[in-house]
Amino acid sequence: MTHKILIIDDEEKLRSLLARIIKSEGFEVFEAKDLKSGFKKLEQTEIDVILCDVKLPDGNGVDFLQNIKASFPLVEVILLTAFGNIPDGVQAMKNGAFDYIVKGDDNDKIIPLLYKALEKVELQKKVQQLEKRIASKYSFETIIGKSKGIEQVIDLAQKVAKTDSTVLLTGETGTGKEVFAQAIHENSNRVGKSFVALNCSTFSKEILESELFGHKQGAFTGALKDKKGFIEEANGGTLFLDEIGEMPIDLQAKLLRVLETSEYIPVGDTTPKKSNFRLIAATNRDLKTESDEHRFRSDLYFRLNIFEIKLPSLRERIKDIGVLTHYFVKQFSEKTNKKTLHISDDFLQKLENYSWPGNIRELKNIIERSVILSNGDTLTSDVLPYEMQHQAEKSTKSMSAFSMQSVEKLHIQKVLNYTKGNKAETARLLEIGIATLYRKLEEYGIENSKI
Repeated sequence: MTHKILIIDDEEKLRSLLARIIKSEGFEVFEAKDLKSGFKKLEQTEIDVILCDVKLPDGNGVDFLQNIKASFPLVEVILLTAFGNIPDGVQAMKNGAFDYIVKGDDNDKIIPLLYKALEKVELQKKVQQLEKRIASKYSFETIIGKSKGIEQVIDLAQKVAKTDSTVLLTGETGTGKEVFAQAIHENSNRVGKSFVALNCSTFSKEILESELFGHKQGAFTGALKDKKGFIEEANGGTLFLDEIGEMPIDLQAKLLRVLETSEYIPVGDTTPKKSNFRLIAATNRDLKTESDEHRFRSDLYFRLNIFEIKLPSLRERIKDIGVLTHYFVKQFSEKTNKKTLHISDDFLQKLENYSWPGNIRELKNIIERSVILSNGDTLTSDVLPYEMQHQAEKSTKSMSAFSMQSVEKLHIQKVLNYTKGNKAETARLLEIGIATLYRKLEEYGIENSKI
């Protein structure tokens, strides 16, 4: 791709000379005689670097630089002046100029400067593209599912994302807690800053403390140099602590202090440090019960539980199994260089009848295995694991009139009739959350029933 250079200068002879020199390097050159026409060129063409005179008929290039940077932040500007002026040069650099050179005296610097400026432009574009890819990978739009349970969870996450509130993600293993944490970060005011994730169940107490808070050289055997902790790395961004229910009690006290004061002390140090981060925590444990039974600090639980989002299990969102299956089949067909496989009805039926203790993570692994084992162009149930092929067809069994499920279904129907279908009022009377009610309606097949 040919790089595009814009020259803004009211001296036509000098402008033409610079244009010839720059064109000889293979660049595409555009010219403008004043700031107004120069800005118009910027709006019409994707310029990479601008060479701009300081003194122009309709304004000052140093001041104009701020307008350029505000509207076109990736464009680099090299300012040209007839007379070297130190205050102007200082102000130009403060306003975002790539460099500030004197006409005539520094002409031999122009081409090398252009190449350096273009290197910076290319790097900035690559960073921007990477940020866009990361943001699109973890946006709420990429979370798959149309069941009411998952849609409600996405709605809650979108609302809290724009705040700086601590978020507690709960739910079974494999329900996508880290995906939601990333999406919340990418849709927050901290987007573009660090997102650092630490699994609290992976390390021993001593190593977890060092990973979280950092340590000073000589703090313990093997501490050969200072080490930044995840809290410091997350400064300005988001810290995601997965499996926070596994964190030892004494570390919980230290974490609570950080959340309340923004201060922490690295292992082996005596000087407090500050870190401004947003905390998102996740657990598959019932932290309320854990705190009631003194296995988790109640004060930390209340601090974490400012905004809880409970992710539904896969068996609570059966409608999404088909959509997720098609997504993973396409993904793994491409990964294994196969034509995208068709999905037979019996294959999908077996998936929908399964209890999914490992949730979406387990489904993803099963689909990858099935795609690898398939020989034809269609996925059939014979490529599924043995226990899935021979599971009881629980979805086709009628519900016993004496089962607790039957009693619960009947009771929900009665309350719905009483409230004339008002689901919010029904949830209040049943003393359950509205999200739980929707999951129950879906589970018992009364979601769209006439009431």
